[in-house]
Amino acid sequence: MKTASLSSLLKHLESLPDPRHQRNRKHLLVDVVAIAVCGVLVGCDGPTAIRLWAEQREDWLRGFLALPAGLPSKDCLRRVLSRLKPDAFAKCFAQWVAEGLARDGEGRLIAIDGKTLRRSHDKKNALGPLHVVSAWASEAGFSLGQLATDEKSNEITAIPELLDAIDLEDAVVTIDAMGCQKEIAEKIVKEKGDYVLALKGNHEKLHVAVIEHFVALHERSLEGTDCRRRQTQGRGHGRVERREYYQTPLPDSIKPLAAGWKGLKTIGQVVSITERDGKETSEVRYYLSSLSPGVKRFAEAVRGHWAIENSLHWVLDVTFREDESRSRDRRLAENLAALRRLAIGLLKQHPSKHSLKSKQRIAGWNVDFLTQVLALQTT
Repeated sequence: MKTASLSSLLKHLESLPDPRHQRNRKHLLVDVVAIAVCGVLVGCDGPTAIRLWAEQREDWLRGFLALPAGLPSKDCLRRVLSRLKPDAFAKCFAQWVAEGLARDGEGRLIAIDGKTLRRSHDKKNALGPLHVVSAWASEAGFSLGQLATDEKSNEITAIPELLDAIDLEDAVVTIDAMGCQKEIAEKIVKEKGDYVLALKGNHEKLHVAVIEHFVALHERSLEGTDCRRRQTQGRGHGRVERREYYQTPLPDSIKPLAAGWKGLKTIGQVVSITERDGKETSEVRYYLSSLSPGVKRFAEAVRGHWAIENSLHWVLDVTFREDESRSRDRRLAENLAALRRLAIGLLKQHPSKHSLKSKQRIAGWNVDFLTQVLALQTT
């Protein structure tokens, strides 16, 4: 290990508070966590698999880890990952990534969205599946942080806590309807960011007023209005999707209903028309935004939020099989979730043109490739 980034990773791991009693510290915490990072990156789904992988790569691991008592056992890995505080764990990785990657320029896109680990329920202790809310840097392809809740409905309280841990200056934050709340909008603006929030029936009167405004605009075919329009089209997975974006300054007629929405400047409508197997379906969405009029940036923000499904959630399920994870221990499940999100970002940064799944396999086969991935080698 000769790269500064890997040395930096170990340095940041040293800042983690050790949850073990002094007499139980047979293995160095930094060694245990570094092995877990590598194991999850190459596709291990838990402590047992991580230990098996480490046995095959012990010589390589000894090249940069002290390992004074040899490799940690699967039970040691499990105990450590079950006791580390998830917020400290996630913060450690976020700081390392921030050091290794250049900060994006003005207008960074940050998507906030939640995902349920469907098989993580614990009937014995009357616990439902774990729900993880993630902050995803859409353009950089990296997780900026996460927060776990016991239910999806708890996203409303989790999102402000997650935002507190992120640099929002000059960023555009996108959130679905669950996070379309005045308090969340105010927090984003206070931190010098902008927001694009999906508007649905949870704000019924405002939602209806925005719908009626765009209906009136379309009845006039937008003629003589200040509405801006943009069209895009995409193909993939056997379908063709056309998207029409409409953005208009906040109308005077809606301002009384929009009182209390800090920084609200524009409202938006997105019409998605999808054709598959000769059948056509459509969907219409509405948004509140602090962005100034500029439909191109509005469209980029909306598209960036949809990308979290393909770039993060889909990859977690298909490449990392997260939905199949049976971890019952809440803290273990959350820390493994953080490792998976870190791994996705690291694999995405590598300039190889292979798919993420192929990169993961190559990293498991070839330690030189794994070294490059851990070193945050980018294009």
